[in-house]
Amino acid sequence: MTTPVAPVTAPSPADPNAADEVLASQPIGYWSGVAHQAVIKHLRDAMARQGITQPQWWILNQVDSSPNGQTREELADRLASVADGPYEISRSVDLLLHQEWLAADEDDRFQLTDAGRAAKARIKQLVIDLRAEMHDGITDEEYVAALKVLRRMIRNTGGSDALR
Repeated sequence: MTTPVAPVTAPSPADPNAADEVLASQPIGYWSGVAHQAVIKHLRDAMARQGITQPQWWILNQVDSSPNGQTREELADRLASVADGPYEISRSVDLLLHQEWLAADEDDRFQLTDAGRAAKARIKQLVIDLRAEMHDGITDEEYVAALKVLRRMIRNTGGSDALR
């Protein structure tokens, strides 16, 4: 028994104003890139107004979720795939130490301070509000369907090892 193959739609040039009936021919690279840039800019601008960067937010979450804390190296390794460069996580750790949102123990493992926990709670509410804003008019089912399509495309192109 053969598996039915979906018809292949011929690609067309990227067009931000493409009508719905021709969206199937639009390049995913263009649209996923535009979406990525818009979402990241929106998140980072909102976080900056609260005195935090997105990498700092990642670090607060990683440290808070680890009962034994995390080292600088562990954080850098864990967050390397989403960081903008090889030094971004280490620099963000330094800023969090300077803000006294992180403290290192005798083994150089970081823990959140009381100020860090308060900042994390404040920023968490911001992130919840931003998610609601970005998901306005999008059902959970639509969102899941979009992510499933993206995961399939990532797998189809031999992308991220995290999806294997």
